[in-house]
Amino acid sequence: MKGNLISREVLPFLLSFAMLVLVSLLIDAILHVFNAVWIGRYLGIPGTLLILGSFGYSLRKRKLIRVGQPAQLLRWHERMAWFGSLLVLVHAGIHFNAILGWLAVFAMLINVGSGLTGKFLLERSRRRLEKSRLHLHQQGLTPDGINERMYWDSLTFDVVKQWRMVHFPITLAFAVLALAHIAAVFLFWGWQ
Repeated sequence: MKGNLISREVLPFLLSFAMLVLVSLLIDAILHVFNAVWIGRYLGIPGTLLILGSFGYSLRKRKLIRVGQPAQLLRWHERMAWFGSLLVLVHAGIHFNAILGWLAVFAMLINVGSGLTGKFLLERSRRRLEKSRLHLHQQGLTPDGINERMYWDSLTFDVVKQWRMVHFPITLAFAVLALAHIAAVFLFWGWQ
C-alpha cells in the first residue's frame, strides 16, 4: 500500500519538478552545442507571456473574468506555468551575471514548487476524504451520520484548500522580482 501511495502520489509530483529542471538543462546544453545560446536570451519573453496567460485560472477563480470552466482553466494554468517556467529557466541558463534575474528564477522555482505541493496536498486530501465517505456509506451510515463522522476530516480538507494563502505571496514575490528584472533589462540593455 505504501509503495502504491508513493508511485501514485509522490512520484508524479517529484517527476514534474525534476523534469522541469532536467529539460531546461538539456535545452540549454543543446543551445550551447550548436552555438545558439543567444536564442535562450529571447525565450524569457514567451516564457513570461505563458506564465501571465496561466493567470486566467486565478482571474476566473476570483470571478474577475467569467469565461472558461475552472477545472479546464486549472489544467491550462498548470501546463502554461510549467512550460513558461521551462522557457524562463532556459532563458536564465547557467550564466551568473545578474543577481536580480537569479532572484527572480529562484522565486519562480519556489512558486512552481509551491503550486505542485498544493496540487499534491489537495488531490491527496480529496481522495482520502472521498474514500472515507464511501467507506462510511458502505457501513450503512445516513448522510447526516457521515457528515457528523467526517466533520474533522472535512475541516482539515478546508484548511488544506487554504494553501493558496501561502502560494499567493510567493507568486507576488516572483512577480515583483520578475518585473524588476524586466525593468532593469529595459534600463540597462544596450539599445544601439
